[in-house]
Amino acid sequence: MMFLRKQILEGSGNESLFLWGARQTGKSTLLKMLFPKAIWFDLLKSDVFERYQKNPAQFREAILATSNEDIVIVDEIQKIPALLDEIHWLIVNHQTRFILSGSSPRKIIRSGANLLGGRALRYELYPLIYAEIPEFDLQRALSNGLLPRHYLADNSKKLISAYLGSYLRDEIIAEAKIRNISAFTKFLEAAAFSNGEMVNYTNIASECGVSSTTVKEYFQILEDTLIGRFLPSFQKKPKRRVILAPKFYYFDVGIANYLLKRGRIEVGSEAFGSAFEHFIYQELYAHSKYSDLDYAISYWRTTSQIEVDFILGDHEVAIEVKGTNNVQTRHLKGLSSFSEEYTVKKLIIVSNDPIARVIGNITVLPWEQFLKKLWEGEII
Repeated sequence: MMFLRKQILEGSGNESLFLWGARQTGKSTLLKMLFPKAIWFDLLKSDVFERYQKNPAQFREAILATSNEDIVIVDEIQKIPALLDEIHWLIVNHQTRFILSGSSPRKIIRSGANLLGGRALRYELYPLIYAEIPEFDLQRALSNGLLPRHYLADNSKKLISAYLGSYLRDEIIAEAKIRNISAFTKFLEAAAFSNGEMVNYTNIASECGVSSTTVKEYFQILEDTLIGRFLPSFQKKPKRRVILAPKFYYFDVGIANYLLKRGRIEVGSEAFGSAFEHFIYQELYAHSKYSDLDYAISYWRTTSQIEVDFILGDHEVAIEVKGTNNVQTRHLKGLSSFSEEYTVKKLIIVSNDPIARVIGNITVLPWEQFLKKLWEGEII
Protein backbone atom coordinates (compact mmCIF):
# COMPACT_ATOMS: atom_id res chain seq x y z
CA MET A 1 0.00 0.00 0.00
CA MET A 2 1.27 3.47 -0.92
CA PHE A 3 0.91 6.23 1.65
CA LEU A 4 0.79 9.80 0.37
CA ARG A 5 2.65 11.59 3.16
CA LYS A 6 1.67 15.07 4.36
CA GLN A 7 5.31 15.90 5.09
CA ILE A 8 6.51 17.22 1.72
CA LEU A 9 9.24 19.52 3.11
CA GLU A 10 7.14 22.57 2.29
CA GLY A 11 8.98 25.87 2.33
CA SER A 12 12.41 24.29 1.90
CA GLY A 13 12.95 25.79 -1.58
CA ASN A 14 16.53 25.07 -2.60
CA GLU A 15 17.86 25.05 0.95
CA SER A 16 19.71 22.16 2.55
CA LEU A 17 17.78 20.46 5.33
CA PHE A 18 17.71 17.85 8.07
CA LEU A 19 14.86 15.32 8.11
CA TRP A 20 14.68 13.66 11.53
CA GLY A 21 12.33 10.90 12.62
CA ALA A 22 12.33 7.71 14.66
CA ARG A 23 13.45 4.57 12.83
CA GLN A 24 10.86 3.10 10.40
CA THR A 25 8.71 6.23 10.15
CA GLY A 26 9.41 6.10 6.39
CA LYS A 27 12.08 8.77 5.86
CA SER A 28 14.01 6.92 3.14
CA THR A 29 10.81 6.00 1.27
CA LEU A 30 9.64 9.61 1.38
CA LEU A 31 12.98 11.00 0.16
CA LYS A 32 13.19 8.48 -2.70
CA MET A 33 9.72 9.56 -3.79
CA LEU A 34 10.47 13.30 -3.54
CA PHE A 35 14.01 13.16 -4.98
CA PRO A 36 14.27 10.15 -7.31
CA LYS A 37 17.43 11.46 -9.02
CA ALA A 38 19.39 12.39 -5.90
CA ILE A 39 22.85 10.99 -5.13
CA TRP A 40 22.59 8.71 -2.07
CA PHE A 41 25.01 7.91 0.74
CA ASP A 42 23.49 5.33 3.10
CA LEU A 43 25.56 5.21 6.30
CA LEU A 44 23.71 2.07 7.44
CA LYS A 45 25.74 0.18 4.80
CA SER A 46 28.86 -1.03 6.56
CA ASP A 47 31.22 -0.41 3.62
CA VAL A 48 29.97 3.18 3.14
CA PHE A 49 30.11 3.82 6.91
CA GLU A 50 33.66 2.48 7.29
CA ARG A 51 35.01 4.40 4.29
CA TYR A 52 33.80 7.83 5.44
CA GLN A 53 34.26 7.29 9.15
CA LYS A 54 37.96 6.58 8.54
CA ASN A 55 38.39 9.41 6.05
CA PRO A 56 35.66 12.12 5.96
CA ALA A 57 37.73 14.06 3.39
CA GLN A 58 36.93 11.32 0.83
CA PHE A 59 33.27 12.31 1.13
CA ARG A 60 34.15 15.88 0.04
CA GLU A 61 36.21 14.53 -2.84
CA ALA A 62 33.28 12.38 -3.99
CA ILE A 63 30.89 15.34 -3.95
CA LEU A 64 33.35 17.58 -5.81
CA ALA A 65 33.25 15.03 -8.63
CA THR A 66 29.50 15.70 -9.07
CA SER A 67 27.62 18.71 -10.44
CA ASN A 68 26.78 21.34 -7.85
CA GLU A 69 23.19 21.10 -9.11
CA ASP A 70 22.87 17.51 -7.88
CA ILE A 71 20.92 16.97 -4.66
CA VAL A 72 22.89 14.81 -2.21
CA ILE A 73 21.08 12.71 0.39
CA VAL A 74 22.99 11.35 3.37
CA ASP A 75 20.93 8.77 5.26
CA GLU A 76 21.57 8.21 8.99
CA ILE A 77 23.86 11.25 9.21
CA GLN A 78 24.09 10.93 13.01
CA LYS A 79 26.36 7.90 12.55
CA ILE A 80 29.29 10.10 11.38
CA PRO A 81 28.94 13.61 12.87
CA ALA A 82 32.39 14.52 11.44
CA LEU A 83 30.88 14.59 7.93
CA LEU A 84 28.99 17.76 8.88
CA ASP A 85 32.19 19.85 8.67
CA GLU A 86 32.70 18.62 5.10
CA ILE A 87 29.03 19.24 4.28
CA HIS A 88 29.22 22.77 5.70
CA TRP A 89 32.23 23.51 3.49
CA LEU A 90 30.49 22.07 0.41
CA ILE A 91 27.32 24.12 0.99
CA VAL A 92 29.37 27.33 1.26
CA ASN A 93 31.98 26.68 -1.44
CA HIS A 94 30.29 24.28 -3.88
CA GLN A 95 26.63 25.35 -3.42
CA THR A 96 25.64 21.69 -3.01
CA ARG A 97 22.13 21.09 -1.68
CA PHE A 98 22.13 18.39 1.01
CA ILE A 99 19.27 16.49 2.56
CA LEU A 100 20.45 14.84 5.76
CA SER A 101 18.18 12.28 7.36
CA GLY A 102 18.55 10.47 10.63
CA SER A 103 16.78 8.86 13.54
CA SER A 104 18.11 11.26 16.15
CA PRO A 105 20.13 14.47 16.38
CA ARG A 106 21.22 13.53 19.93
CA LYS A 107 24.64 12.14 19.05
CA ILE A 108 25.46 15.17 16.89
CA ILE A 109 24.37 17.67 19.54
CA ARG A 110 26.13 15.80 22.36
CA SER A 111 29.36 15.47 20.38
CA GLY A 112 29.41 19.23 19.81
CA ALA A 113 29.49 18.58 16.07
CA ASN A 114 28.64 21.17 13.46
CA LEU A 115 24.87 21.55 12.92
CA LEU A 116 25.64 23.75 9.88
CA GLY A 117 25.21 27.07 11.66
CA GLY A 118 21.63 27.63 10.56
CA ARG A 119 22.42 26.76 6.93
CA ALA A 120 20.04 23.76 7.01
CA LEU A 121 16.32 23.79 7.80
CA ARG A 122 14.89 21.21 10.21
CA TYR A 123 11.96 18.91 9.44
CA GLU A 124 10.58 15.81 11.14
CA LEU A 125 8.63 12.79 9.94
CA TYR A 126 6.19 11.18 12.36
CA PRO A 127 4.28 7.89 12.23
CA LEU A 128 1.39 7.69 9.77
CA ILE A 129 -1.66 9.87 10.28
CA TYR A 130 -5.32 9.42 9.42
CA ALA A 131 -5.12 11.66 6.33
CA GLU A 132 -2.32 9.54 4.79
CA ILE A 133 -4.03 6.14 5.02
CA PRO A 134 -6.61 4.99 2.44
CA GLU A 135 -9.55 3.16 4.09
CA PHE A 136 -8.25 4.03 7.53
CA ASP A 137 -8.96 1.38 10.18
CA LEU A 138 -9.12 2.88 13.69
CA GLN A 139 -8.94 -0.44 15.53
CA ARG A 140 -5.89 -1.50 13.49
CA ALA A 141 -4.23 1.89 14.15
CA LEU A 142 -4.84 1.70 17.91
CA SER A 143 -3.74 -1.95 18.18
CA ASN A 144 -0.74 -1.99 15.81
CA GLY A 145 0.40 1.61 16.03
CA LEU A 146 1.14 3.82 13.04
CA LEU A 147 4.65 2.96 11.92
CA PRO A 148 3.97 1.90 8.29
CA ARG A 149 5.17 -1.73 8.57
CA HIS A 150 3.42 -2.21 11.92
CA TYR A 151 0.11 -0.71 10.76
CA LEU A 152 0.01 -3.01 7.71
CA ALA A 153 1.01 -6.19 9.57
CA ASP A 154 -1.52 -8.89 10.36
CA ASN A 155 0.62 -9.80 13.36
CA SER A 156 2.38 -6.64 14.51
CA LYS A 157 3.48 -8.08 17.87
CA LYS A 158 6.65 -9.75 16.52
CA LEU A 159 7.58 -6.67 14.48
CA ILE A 160 7.18 -4.37 17.48
CA SER A 161 9.15 -6.77 19.66
CA ALA A 162 12.00 -6.74 17.12
CA TYR A 163 11.77 -2.95 16.86
CA LEU A 164 12.04 -2.56 20.62
CA GLY A 165 14.95 -5.00 20.77
CA SER A 166 17.07 -3.79 17.87
CA TYR A 167 16.32 -0.09 18.03
CA LEU A 168 15.13 1.09 21.41
CA ARG A 169 17.19 -1.21 23.58
CA ASP A 170 20.34 -1.87 21.55
CA GLU A 171 20.82 1.25 19.45
CA ILE A 172 19.68 3.83 21.96
CA ILE A 173 21.50 2.13 24.83
CA ALA A 174 24.68 2.17 22.73
CA GLU A 175 24.23 5.78 21.59
CA ALA A 176 23.46 7.09 25.07
CA LYS A 177 26.23 4.96 26.60
CA ILE A 178 23.83 3.56 29.20
CA ARG A 179 25.68 1.23 31.56
CA ASN A 180 22.74 -0.18 33.54
CA ILE A 181 20.91 -1.94 30.70
CA SER A 182 18.58 -3.81 33.05
CA ALA A 183 17.41 -0.57 34.70
CA PHE A 184 16.85 1.14 31.34
CA THR A 185 14.81 -1.82 30.06
CA LYS A 186 12.64 -1.66 33.20
CA PHE A 187 12.38 2.09 32.71
CA LEU A 188 10.96 1.70 29.18
CA GLU A 189 8.10 -0.36 30.64
CA ALA A 190 7.63 1.94 33.64
CA ALA A 191 7.46 4.93 31.27
CA ALA A 192 4.68 3.14 29.40
CA PHE A 193 2.60 3.13 32.59
CA SER A 194 3.10 6.92 32.63
CA ASN A 195 1.97 7.15 28.99
CA GLY A 196 -0.71 9.83 28.81
CA GLU A 197 -0.29 10.47 32.54
CA MET A 198 1.61 12.88 34.72
CA VAL A 199 5.13 11.66 35.37
CA ASN A 200 6.12 10.73 38.93
CA TYR A 201 9.91 10.44 38.82
CA THR A 202 10.17 9.10 42.38
CA ASN A 203 7.79 6.19 41.76
CA ILE A 204 9.52 5.23 38.51
CA ALA A 205 12.94 5.47 40.16
CA SER A 206 11.76 3.12 42.90
CA GLU A 207 10.48 0.58 40.33
CA CYS A 208 13.71 0.66 38.34
CA GLY A 209 16.12 0.71 41.30
CA VAL A 210 17.82 3.95 40.23
CA SER A 211 17.74 7.58 41.41
CA SER A 212 15.17 10.19 40.34
CA THR A 213 18.01 12.05 38.62
CA THR A 214 18.77 8.97 36.51
CA VAL A 215 15.08 8.62 35.59
CA LYS A 216 15.04 12.25 34.45
CA GLU A 217 18.13 11.52 32.32
CA TYR A 218 16.38 8.47 30.82
CA PHE A 219 13.33 10.56 29.89
CA GLN A 220 15.68 13.13 28.34
CA ILE A 221 17.21 10.34 26.23
CA LEU A 222 13.73 9.35 24.99
CA GLU A 223 13.06 12.99 24.07
CA ASP A 224 16.44 13.49 22.40
CA THR A 225 16.02 10.32 20.34
CA LEU A 226 12.44 11.30 19.35
CA ILE A 227 10.99 8.21 21.06
CA GLY A 228 8.80 10.17 23.47
CA ARG A 229 7.79 13.69 24.35
CA PHE A 230 6.34 15.66 27.22
CA LEU A 231 3.00 17.42 27.07
CA PRO A 232 3.27 20.53 29.26
CA SER A 233 0.49 21.75 31.54
CA PHE A 234 -1.38 24.92 30.61
CA GLN A 235 -0.50 27.49 33.25
CA LYS A 236 -1.55 30.90 31.95
CA LYS A 237 -2.73 33.08 34.90
CA PRO A 238 -5.02 30.46 36.41
CA LYS A 239 -7.76 31.42 38.85
CA ARG A 240 -7.91 27.83 40.08
CA ARG A 241 -4.81 26.05 41.33
CA VAL A 242 -3.45 23.86 38.54
CA ILE A 243 -1.15 20.87 38.28
CA LEU A 244 2.26 21.88 36.92
CA ALA A 245 3.78 18.47 36.13
CA PRO A 246 3.97 17.49 32.44
CA LYS A 247 2.45 14.35 30.94
CA PHE A 248 4.49 11.92 28.84
CA TYR A 249 3.62 10.15 25.58
CA TYR A 250 5.58 7.64 23.53
CA PHE A 251 5.88 8.76 19.90
CA ASP A 252 3.63 5.90 18.73
CA VAL A 253 0.58 4.30 20.34
CA GLY A 254 1.69 0.81 19.20
CA ILE A 255 4.93 1.04 21.18
CA ALA A 256 3.02 2.00 24.35
CA ASN A 257 0.50 -0.83 23.76
CA TYR A 258 3.25 -3.43 23.45
CA LEU A 259 5.10 -2.27 26.57
CA LEU A 260 1.81 -2.29 28.50
CA LYS A 261 0.98 -5.80 27.16
CA ARG A 262 -2.43 -4.53 26.03
CA GLY A 263 -2.96 -6.87 23.07
CA ARG A 264 -5.73 -6.04 20.59
CA ILE A 265 -7.57 -2.85 21.49
CA GLU A 266 -11.32 -3.48 21.67
CA VAL A 267 -13.82 -0.63 21.34
CA GLY A 268 -15.39 0.20 24.69
CA SER A 269 -12.56 -1.23 26.79
CA GLU A 270 -10.53 0.85 29.26
CA ALA A 271 -7.48 0.38 27.02
CA PHE A 272 -9.50 1.81 24.11
CA GLY A 273 -10.00 5.12 25.92
CA SER A 274 -6.26 5.52 26.67
CA ALA A 275 -5.12 4.44 23.19
CA PHE A 276 -7.78 6.63 21.53
CA GLU A 277 -6.56 9.71 23.43
CA HIS A 278 -2.94 8.89 22.54
CA PHE A 279 -3.91 8.55 18.86
CA ILE A 280 -5.65 11.94 18.82
CA TYR A 281 -2.55 13.48 20.44
CA GLN A 282 -0.35 12.01 17.67
CA GLU A 283 -2.65 13.57 15.06
CA LEU A 284 -2.63 16.98 16.75
CA TYR A 285 1.15 17.00 17.16
CA ALA A 286 1.77 16.00 13.54
CA HIS A 287 -0.76 18.57 12.33
CA SER A 288 0.90 21.33 14.34
CA LYS A 289 4.25 20.59 12.68
CA TYR A 290 3.20 19.58 9.14
CA SER A 291 0.82 22.54 8.78
CA ASP A 292 3.61 24.96 9.74
CA LEU A 293 1.24 26.52 12.29
CA ASP A 294 3.48 25.07 15.02
CA TYR A 295 0.87 25.82 17.68
CA ALA A 296 1.50 24.85 21.29
CA ILE A 297 -0.29 21.79 22.69
CA SER A 298 -0.80 21.45 26.43
CA TYR A 299 -3.21 19.91 28.92
CA TRP A 300 -5.08 21.51 31.83
CA ARG A 301 -5.79 19.96 35.21
CA THR A 302 -6.74 21.63 38.44
CA THR A 303 -5.73 20.38 41.86
CA SER A 304 -9.39 19.38 42.30
CA GLN A 305 -8.94 16.99 39.31
CA ILE A 306 -10.96 18.91 36.70
CA GLU A 307 -9.17 18.25 33.41
CA VAL A 308 -9.09 19.05 29.69
CA ASP A 309 -7.00 16.71 27.53
CA PHE A 310 -5.60 19.19 25.00
CA ILE A 311 -5.38 22.97 24.81
CA LEU A 312 -4.26 24.25 21.40
CA GLY A 313 -2.36 27.51 21.02
CA ASP A 314 -3.02 30.25 23.53
CA HIS A 315 -6.33 28.69 24.73
CA GLU A 316 -7.87 29.08 21.23
CA VAL A 317 -9.19 25.51 21.14
CA ALA A 318 -9.92 23.13 24.02
CA ILE A 319 -10.38 19.43 23.23
CA GLU A 320 -11.60 16.57 25.39
CA VAL A 321 -11.25 13.01 24.05
CA LYS A 322 -13.82 10.41 25.12
CA GLY A 323 -13.90 6.78 23.99
CA THR A 324 -17.68 6.62 24.53
CA ASN A 325 -20.21 6.39 21.68
CA ASN A 326 -22.72 8.53 23.59
CA VAL A 327 -21.37 11.71 25.16
CA GLN A 328 -23.37 12.75 28.24
CA THR A 329 -23.63 15.96 30.27
CA ARG A 330 -21.11 14.58 32.82
CA HIS A 331 -18.45 14.47 30.08
CA LEU A 332 -18.67 18.25 29.62
CA LYS A 333 -17.38 19.27 33.05
CA GLY A 334 -13.73 19.89 32.12
CA LEU A 335 -14.50 21.98 29.02
CA SER A 336 -17.20 23.96 30.85
CA SER A 337 -14.82 24.76 33.72
CA PHE A 338 -12.03 25.77 31.34
CA SER A 339 -14.36 28.09 29.40
CA GLU A 340 -15.38 29.81 32.65
CA GLU A 341 -11.73 30.74 33.15
CA TYR A 342 -10.55 31.51 29.62
CA THR A 343 -12.03 32.87 26.40
CA VAL A 344 -12.01 29.90 24.02
CA LYS A 345 -12.89 29.99 20.31
CA LYS A 346 -13.80 26.30 20.11
CA LEU A 347 -14.75 23.73 22.74
CA ILE A 348 -14.75 20.23 21.25
CA ILE A 349 -15.35 16.70 22.49
CA VAL A 350 -13.87 14.09 20.13
CA SER A 351 -15.70 10.80 20.62
CA ASN A 352 -16.94 7.59 19.07
CA ASP A 353 -20.42 9.12 18.69
CA PRO A 354 -22.09 8.33 15.35
CA ILE A 355 -23.21 11.92 14.63
CA ALA A 356 -22.08 15.45 15.49
CA ARG A 357 -24.03 17.39 18.14
CA VAL A 358 -23.91 20.77 19.81
CA ILE A 359 -24.54 20.91 23.59
CA GLY A 360 -24.58 24.52 24.75
CA ASN A 361 -21.23 26.00 23.66
CA ILE A 362 -19.59 22.57 23.22
CA THR A 363 -19.42 20.67 19.91
CA VAL A 364 -19.37 16.86 20.01
CA LEU A 365 -17.57 15.52 16.93
CA PRO A 366 -17.22 11.90 15.82
CA TRP A 367 -13.46 11.26 15.60
CA GLU A 368 -13.46 10.88 11.80
CA GLN A 369 -15.26 14.20 11.29
CA PHE A 370 -12.85 15.85 13.71
CA LEU A 371 -9.78 14.54 11.87
CA LYS A 372 -11.14 15.58 8.46
CA LYS A 373 -11.74 19.09 9.81
CA LEU A 374 -8.30 19.14 11.48
CA TRP A 375 -6.43 18.28 8.27
CA GLU A 376 -8.62 20.63 6.21
CA GLY A 377 -7.62 23.50 8.53
CA GLU A 378 -11.05 23.96 10.12
CA ILE A 379 -10.12 23.30 13.78
CA ILE A 380 -7.30 25.82 14.28
